[in-house]
Amino acid sequence: MNILVLQSASGFAGVVLAFTFGGWSDLLNIFLVIIIIDYITGVLAAIKDKTGLNSKIGFWGITRKALMFLVILLAHQIDIILGQDLGVVKSGAIYFYMANELISITENYGRLGLPLPNKVTRIIKILKNKENQDDDKDNS
Repeated sequence: MNILVLQSASGFAGVVLAFTFGGWSDLLNIFLVIIIIDYITGVLAAIKDKTGLNSKIGFWGITRKALMFLVILLAHQIDIILGQDLGVVKSGAIYFYMANELISITENYGRLGLPLPNKVTRIIKILKNKENQDDDKDNS
């Protein structure tokens, strides 16, 4: 491959990342790792549960994760409009989605039979019940 093409492609990728997220930060690195771990543990849990892998479920899982990045992109643009040099809105969006992904990873670990502290299990049940109650209120 021509070195000029490679340099141009990497330069273009850097411009896109800078525009989209204001650069690639350590927080985005951690978030990306968490997303990958959630996806892998979800696939492993589906295999262990013998529910099988479903391409529709997999497609929507990946789509949901891509949409998280679109919201983070929007949050970065809001930071720019508000003049937030620290990326407060973007960081808030990342932390919000990171918490959801960590809950999902914890649930997947439970499905895989890995030991979880009782408090963690209770917190997840409470959060799930609250989520179901909120869904019921929205449908009323």
